[in-house]
Amino acid sequence: MELLKDKILEQGRIIGNDILKVDSFLNHQLDIYILNEIGKEFKKRFRGYKIDKIITAEVSGIAIAAIAAQYFNVPVVFARKSQSKNLDMETYEGEVFSYTKDKLYKIRISKRYLNSGENVLIIDDFLANGQAILGLKQIVDQAKANLVGVGIVIEKGFQEGGKILREAGINIESLVIVDSMSKGQIIFR
Repeated sequence: MELLKDKILEQGRIIGNDILKVDSFLNHQLDIYILNEIGKEFKKRFRGYKIDKIITAEVSGIAIAAIAAQYFNVPVVFARKSQSKNLDMETYEGEVFSYTKDKLYKIRISKRYLNSGENVLIIDDFLANGQAILGLKQIVDQAKANLVGVGIVIEKGFQEGGKILREAGINIESLVIVDSMSKGQIIFR
């Protein structure tokens, strides 16, 4: 997706050799034009599949999933990272290790919003080590729903998440794959 690559080159910032900050348009301040184009591209890439729900993990995936959902005409359900009084007691749970936060946490989706037999598309902003996707897949499996695929905005191809998920037979569609970010330069696949 050339538009996305151009935006990353224009506004992305590299921290070290493995963190790409795109918070100026994707996951802090939101560029609605680019998010709409991302949503259209996910619809194009998953056009041959029946999708009943889109799921994501809070917080960064919510805006992307919500805008993409308008093209699929389906609801979005996001996994919560913390237990709260207004979350149903009956939940499906997955475990996620956050690389950027360096901690393990549980994610939860109410059993009311994910049903057996539903066809689920996971959408997220980044794929690095694959832990968020594996945690969401645990939830899909517990619900006895069908994981149709995973839509990723930016995959870090130099980290092992994509390889792990593809070897597990998961259908991954990454809009952009970054192969390296050394010496302040972003190299796309």
